[in-house]
Amino acid sequence: MSSSSPGMNANMELWGRMKNKIKVFRAMNDLTQEDLAREVGVTRQTILAIEKGKYDPSLELAFRISLRFGVHIEEIFSYDAVNTIEPDSGII
Repeated sequence: MSSSSPGMNANMELWGRMKNKIKVFRAMNDLTQEDLAREVGVTRQTILAIEKGKYDPSLELAFRISLRFGVHIEEIFSYDAVNTIEPDSGII
C-alpha cells in the first residue's frame, strides 16, 4: 500500500507551514497569553512561539487549545502547502 495521498506523485514531497488564529481567539475570549498558557498547561513563551509561527504545537496541545475555545481544531490551525519538489531534484 502506498503512503502517498491519492493524486500525489509518490516522488514528490509536500512542504508547507502551519498557521494559526490563536491570537484572534484569545482576543475574542479576552485572554492573555499567560491565561491561555495556564489553562492548557504550557508556558507563556510557548503560546508566543506558536502564535508567531516559530513553533508548531504537538497534536495533543493543538487539541487542548481548540477544546479550550470550544471549536474544531481546523478553526484555529491550518496547514498551507507552499511547494512541491522532487526529493532528488537538488532544490532545497
